[in-house]
Amino acid sequence: MNFPYKNITLANGKILDFSGPALVMAIINCNSDSFYPDSRNSGQDAAEKALAAREAGAAIIDFGGESSRPGSAYIGETEELQRIIPVIKAFRKQSDLPVSVDTRKAAVARAALDAGADIINDISALRDDPEMALLCANRKAPVILVHMKGTPADMQDSPVYTDVLAEVKTFLLEAAERAIRAGIPEDKIILDPGFGFGKSTEDNLALLTRLAEIRLTGYPLLAGVSRKSFIGEITGRTVDERLAGTLAACAAAVWAGACIIRLHDVKEGVDLADILYAIEKKGKQRNSNGMVSANNLGL
Repeated sequence: MNFPYKNITLANGKILDFSGPALVMAIINCNSDSFYPDSRNSGQDAAEKALAAREAGAAIIDFGGESSRPGSAYIGETEELQRIIPVIKAFRKQSDLPVSVDTRKAAVARAALDAGADIINDISALRDDPEMALLCANRKAPVILVHMKGTPADMQDSPVYTDVLAEVKTFLLEAAERAIRAGIPEDKIILDPGFGFGKSTEDNLALLTRLAEIRLTGYPLLAGVSRKSFIGEITGRTVDERLAGTLAACAAAVWAGACIIRLHDVKEGVDLADILYAIEKKGKQRNSNGMVSANNLGL
């Protein structure tokens, strides 16, 4: 925690402010195929869920029309557009909260930006569509670069790493360089290590325990662990029982330096971020008075 990330300015002039508690990004799935059945929405239901997330304290709404669960299939551009563009437009009529769009397709990203989106969340890290990077650069849209081994269809087919942290970090830095070469400013890049995207439970745990090493790249760090399979494997809980495990993993990520946490459960995530921030402030206060803080003890 307490890492001085630079704020990100959106194309419309609004700011993602990283000086306070970690920002909660609300997951709004506009599909019927998400791994978490309770998160599946469409049309007006999705827009209303996004509005409820805003009221619960979300700082960013992340709309996605294509499921990226392990084993999921790639969907066509037309279908993805039909799923998310009306929802973004409906949400925009009632809120100016920053909107992110989870897509690998430049045409979908372009239409989403035209409809009022601000951020592109690309799980392919600009690899799938050669037009995506230039689009983000031209539209001055911040981009989230996600590490993924393989594709959603095959990413969990026995992924193997020699050193998962080193490989993920190298991948993300190369993706950031690719974005910069395309004209995306360095201060509009967010890195996501891709928990659950081509990683075993041991890989995910290794990333969590060493996440601060990616934080030290200087790029804002996003952690998306919400209700994922590795939490179920550790706890023995079904997807609808993984809230406590999710919050524990989020706490570890925030303490390691994640400034955005991507969640299905917004209210609980906001409470978590607020409590961690209050603890951090208290620790700073105690330390400034010459007393021992948690950071001094390496906690």
